[in-house]
Formats: sequence, C-alpha cells, structure tokens
Amino acid sequence: MTPLDLYHQRQIAEAIARAEQRTDAELVTVLARRADDYAYLPLFWAALLALAVPGMLHWLLGWPSVRGLIVANALLFIVLCLLLRSPHVASRLTPRVLRRLRASRLARQQFRVLNLQRTVGATGVLIFVSEAEQHAEILADHGVACFLDGAARGALVARLAEQVRGGQTLQGFVECIDACAELLGQHVPPTHARNQLPNRLVILD
Repeated sequence: MTPLDLYHQRQIAEAIARAEQRTDAELVTVLARRADDYAYLPLFWAALLALAVPGMLHWLLGWPSVRGLIVANALLFIVLCLLLRSPHVASRLTPRVLRRLRASRLARQQFRVLNLQRTVGATGVLIFVSEAEQHAEILADHGVACFLDGAARGALVARLAEQVRGGQTLQGFVECIDACAELLGQHVPPTHARNQLPNRLVILD
C-alpha cells in the first residue's frame, strides 16, 4: 500500500481547492485500503480443497481408507484455514470480477455517505480508489455527469488505476483532480464562492 502522510493529504486538499476555483462542481476524494477483507473466501477454498483432495486420492489410489477420509478432510480443512487466513492471500484467491464489484459497491456507498448527491445543482463528483483491488472510479451526480462522458471518464479512470498500480497514488489523485477541473470548468464554471463539502482525502482503513 502507498502511505499518504499528512503532507501528501494536504497536497490533495490543495488540488481540490484549486479545482473548485475553476468550477462549481464539488470534488471529493476517497482512498480505501481494501474494499473487503474477503474473510469468507479462505473458508470456501479450504472446505472445497479439504473435500476434493482426499476424495480424489481415495478414488484414484484407494487411500486413505473410508474411516481415514473423514479425518483427512478435517485435518486438511484446519491446516488450509490457517494457511489461507492472511488478507493478502485471501485477496489473491478472490476472482478479479468479484474484487471489482466489491470496490465499485464501496464507491457508490461512499457517494451516498458523503452526501455527494445533495449538493446544490447536483454537482458532486467522487474520485475513488481502492488500493488492494487496484480499482479506480469516478462517480458524478446528474448535474455534471453529462460533462464527464464515458470516453473522458474511462480515460481518466484508466490513467488513475495505472498510477495506483505503479505506486503513484498521490500523483494519480492530483492529476485526476486537475483533469476533472479542466473538463468541468468548460461547462460548469464557478459562479460564486462556496464549499459544500470538505476538501480533504477521506481514507478508509
């Protein structure tokens, strides 16, 4: 994970403040260390392997015996639970599509929790990163969503995700904030000074 200390967080806050001088859009940034701990997946894999491996050996080799099969199932399940309980290992065992879904769901949850849907003029924009899943997403309320169309948003998200994978999370946030301000400033220019939401990086540990 990329550590972002108070100095780095202040740089992001300053980038948001600069951006909101160029547009009426309200930008909020969220950094999640992970979208889920996936605690249930090690149990699933442990149970599946504990049943499958001894069963396959018994079917192919006749070993272990039927009585020993139950013992082997139980012992292997316990061993695998201990080996696979690490969050890092659990994340590796998680299908990419599930990781993306969990991260996307958390982004939408944060959009609501941080009241981005309640800004004047529906101008809330969330720039979201989940580091463990290496997932980036930009969510915009209906007042500005049309000015961040699919192509533009896709390019920004792809670039941000690439920088997160390369350990450049801070630079990725700042560049994405500046790019959003550039796009939105053309269509939603600043009309008067206001700051409905805090200019800070929200960190979810």
